[in-house]
Amino acid sequence: MIRIALMLLFTASSLTGAFAQVPDTVWPTRPVRFMVPFPAGSSTDVVARIVGNMLSLRLGAQFVIDNRVGASGILGSEAVARAAPDGYTIGLASASTHTLAPSLSAKLSYDPVKDFAPVSMIGSSPYVMVTYPGLGANSVQDFIALTKAKPGVLTYGSAGPASLAHLAGVLFANAAGAQIIHVPYKSTAQSVTDLITGRLDMQFATIAPTLPLIRSGQLRALAVTGEKRSGTMSELPTVAETGFPGYEASLWMGIVMPPATPAGIIARLNRTLIEVLATKDAKDALTAQGFDTQTSTPEALRARIASDIQRWRTVIVAAGIQAE
Repeated sequence: MIRIALMLLFTASSLTGAFAQVPDTVWPTRPVRFMVPFPAGSSTDVVARIVGNMLSLRLGAQFVIDNRVGASGILGSEAVARAAPDGYTIGLASASTHTLAPSLSAKLSYDPVKDFAPVSMIGSSPYVMVTYPGLGANSVQDFIALTKAKPGVLTYGSAGPASLAHLAGVLFANAAGAQIIHVPYKSTAQSVTDLITGRLDMQFATIAPTLPLIRSGQLRALAVTGEKRSGTMSELPTVAETGFPGYEASLWMGIVMPPATPAGIIARLNRTLIEVLATKDAKDALTAQGFDTQTSTPEALRARIASDIQRWRTVIVAAGIQAE
């Protein structure tokens, strides 16, 4: 028994050593699994497929999308954290999986900071603040004036309690000192239908599927929720520009790998991702999805995760929001 235990220990040590010694010049030599914790066709999946295809072309190895769905992205993220640190599993991290989930639950099956090796930000997709045109609000300040005139009457929708769109609304209401009623829906499609017909007053909506409705006049766009103006709708101000400095609520995405992944592999993927996202093809493809590219160092991505957890946890606790 002692001999077997020693052999197993030696084997595990050898494998760990082998992972640590993989030079970035020989990686990748086989397909890389790109774990996406959301369904095929979702906005996160579309971004991952665009980035994965471009990484495949640049690195000469296929990046295979694996949609590991369940528990609002938790199952897929957990699978990345538990994968072998050999460079052949990467994961799509997002504001949902790495900041909102841990902000809502102290019993998460993974630590969003300690259980991943961050690679780089990919970018972010701000929400667009849209209203029912018949409401008569032509600006953010107009909308706030209406909420003050009718406190507790105007409504805003989201895809559900504790979703990022819900929290964007809470953050906005707090900043504006406005009383706005949150109406949770089972899907964004349902809430947008009610918004078009006037049964709902306002929503923080994702840009790509909402843009045609804005262009056709069925919805009125007032502002975007990012730190800077969106490349897709540069004519719109940010909420921060309309009188609320520091306001920001965006669905950011980045790439992470299992902890203990060799530093050389992380560095090569970071460099390659930065090169890919600097190309016009990448920028155009992602802008069409309402997504603005923004790369980073691994350390900067780790810092963003940690700071966003604290920021959203403060909002969640103050509002008494609980995950369902």
